[in-house]
Amino acid sequence: MSENGRSRNAARVRDHLANERTYLAWMRTAIALMGFGVVIVRLRYLLPAAIQGHTHGWMLGLLFALFGLATVVLSTAQYHAIRRAIDSESYEPNSRWILLFSVAIAILGAGVLYVLLSTPVAVDVITP
Repeated sequence: MSENGRSRNAARVRDHLANERTYLAWMRTAIALMGFGVVIVRLRYLLPAAIQGHTHGWMLGLLFALFGLATVVLSTAQYHAIRRAIDSESYEPNSRWILLFSVAIAILGAGVLYVLLSTPVAVDVITP
């Protein structure tokens, strides 16, 4: 194999390894989103009984978990699309998914703030 062929193959291998690292980072993100969703859902059991039914945190937790699952599906599809593009030497960066993911996380974050700020605070009244 010629020197040019070896360096071209090494560059292709680096591209594939970078694609795999990116995919694994998306998988860690998906796991974190699903875990955070479970935590949010389970936190409602720590609230006083008087306000447990008056919060929408479980819906937010469910959204986090579903978004984590969607991240698994979309990142797997993206990984394979980039893999094919690297093999065919036609890869073009695309910021659409990054923008979409950023907006979705911002909306989920706003949901967390809404739940935190709208959950009534239980006050224990001590009578003499």
